Amino acid sequence: MTITLDTRNLRLRDVQDLLHFEEQLNDSITSLLSLETLTEFEQQELHIIRNIFRDYYSEGKISEGQIKFLFLAPLMKLAGFYQPSIKITLEENIADIYVEDEDTNIKGRMDILAVKKSQERTVTTPFWILVIESKNSSLNALEGLPQLLTYAYTSLENQTSVWGLTTNGMDYQFVYMQQGNPPIYQLFPKLDLTRSDSSVELLQVFKSICKL
Repeated sequence: MTITLDTRNLRLRDVQDLLHFEEQLNDSITSLLSLETLTEFEQQELHIIRNIFRDYYSEGKISEGQIKFLFLAPLMKLAGFYQPSIKITLEENIADIYVEDEDTNIKGRMDILAVKKSQERTVTTPFWILVIESKNSSLNALEGLPQLLTYAYTSLENQTSVWGLTTNGMDYQFVYMQQGNPPIYQLFPKLDLTRSDSSVELLQVFKSICKL
């Protein structure tokens, strides 16, 4: 009998066992991305976002919905994701993943997906730029890693790599996932929105991924 699993209930060990992902640690995100200096305007807007987070955080737990609306949306807009060549989708169902050896079917729904629009009518599979999983501020950002890896797994059938992000609003964990046998995911040091230098790098990374 086929077992159906929801991505929300998957542990990291489950994902590693079922989808065979292997972890690598990478201390330098600049080994893969070129980071540009922020403009004065971008730094001012980032300062506003940072202060809004501090204000909400001081009042208690921040929900997933608030994190997506108040912090991720402004950061993505500032980074250039809101343009005609990029499509943003929310709460998108993933294609079911059937693991034949385990007779297991995995279902799920990703929080935010940014894809590159194609000008060619013959291209039916869009290029995934960035997939995002958000958690409320009381959880560790890494709690979203099992879901993130599962979502990206489907895209790796059609492209060699994809960037992912899991966040609780304060901490931002970028993940670089690659095709392979086995598939690999690279974890980078977390970036902290509340710290000035770290938040600058956060926006720089968003901008660099946007231009891929």
